[in-house]
Amino acid sequence: MSGMPLIIAFVLAVIIMIVAISKFKIHPFISIMAVSVILALLAGIPLTDTRLADGTTVSSIPNVIGAGFSSTFSSIGIVIILGALIGSILEKTGAALKLADMVVKVVGKNHPELAIELMGWVVSIPVFCDSGFVILDPIRRAMVKRTGTSSVAMTVALSVGLYISHVFIPPTPGPIAAANTLGVGNNLLLVMGLGAACSILPLTAGYIFALKIGKSVKSADETGDNGAVVKTYEQLVAEYGQLPGGMNALAPIIVPIILMALGSIASMAKWTGTAFAVCDFLGKPVIALAVGTIFAVVQLATAKKMEDFYTITNETLKTVGPILFVTAAGGVLGKVISVSGMVSYITSNANILEAVGIFFPFLLAAILKSAQGSSTVAITTTAGIVAPLLPALGLSSPVRAALAVMAIGAGAMTVSHANDSYFWVVTNFGEMTPEQGYKTQTLGTLVLGLAAMVEIFVLSLILH
Repeated sequence: MSGMPLIIAFVLAVIIMIVAISKFKIHPFISIMAVSVILALLAGIPLTDTRLADGTTVSSIPNVIGAGFSSTFSSIGIVIILGALIGSILEKTGAALKLADMVVKVVGKNHPELAIELMGWVVSIPVFCDSGFVILDPIRRAMVKRTGTSSVAMTVALSVGLYISHVFIPPTPGPIAAANTLGVGNNLLLVMGLGAACSILPLTAGYIFALKIGKSVKSADETGDNGAVVKTYEQLVAEYGQLPGGMNALAPIIVPIILMALGSIASMAKWTGTAFAVCDFLGKPVIALAVGTIFAVVQLATAKKMEDFYTITNETLKTVGPILFVTAAGGVLGKVISVSGMVSYITSNANILEAVGIFFPFLLAAILKSAQGSSTVAITTTAGIVAPLLPALGLSSPVRAALAVMAIGAGAMTVSHANDSYFWVVTNFGEMTPEQGYKTQTLGTLVLGLAAMVEIFVLSLILH
């Protein structure tokens, strides 16, 4: 099966997967893996490795599944573990509550959702949104306790803030790659400026959506379904006795962010020699978070709680295990789709969408995003298709080419669902069920994409 029948089969498979998870309560790992295997069979992926006449080898279903599973672990697995470990230590020492206090003092108790959204937006400029959510989740949890606001609203606000800058603003790899492909790579300040400008409406829409959805959806940590005893902020502070100092509390989070930002700057500025090697090494998310973990352990030692380190590590691994495996299953689904020929069929028929101007890159990126899950893949693939079409689309000037980068970014977050690792990071760390994830993360990213595209369209009428 190929072409349109395969796309129809994919849509039906996603519907079946959602029903299996939400209605029949089949574990997401089983549901996603089953759908992945069925799609692989329908797409004609061979049962064993097959060598073609030109000498190339077509991978078998087992190898495709293995590749999708392992690539997810290698790209984000250790990041999730280290980030969760930092968060656990911050919670154990009371540093998370101290950070929440610091944020509340800046923005006030009345707008915690706006505070966490803007915090996420800033952090995700140099840091991948997945890593950013893991890093900032302890602060989100502490702010929920500190202000008594909705946990779901805070989860959604953090998620949308991270996602918006992730797809719009360099030095995140996706926008940089798109800018280079569309000929504005040497004018990254223009792209960054437009990225910041195009963030205004989606940030506003995301904030309003977070407030509204927080009233109707309740996560396990709000209802007590996670087995935890719900405590007030005052009770938590009393348990810690004395909270750590501000800089001590901030170091495990801010140091990794600075290191990742340095790595991005070194790459963007095309540094060479030892300076680049050091910054590039320290800027890798795994290494940066490892350094952050060291700072967290120092904090644990300062609080004279090193005897708890083994238990904290063990409990953290138990917590992140299900997240890792469900995320890896989503990676399998994405891998099956990428080798099935579905993406190549979409791209080869892209001329159908060319007549819609600035909406063309948005629609194509949205289709690719929804189909295979990765925003970065959707951005880079769409940019490659759109590049030769810029004159025909009326997007050939530097400013309008930069607007095309923004349109691609808007499409690349429309929508996040079960084949996207970020969906599972947000859903699991936010202690929501998959069904609640569709109501919050999936619907929220649809709101973001549409709001962003409205602003981009208006700007396209003004900027030439």
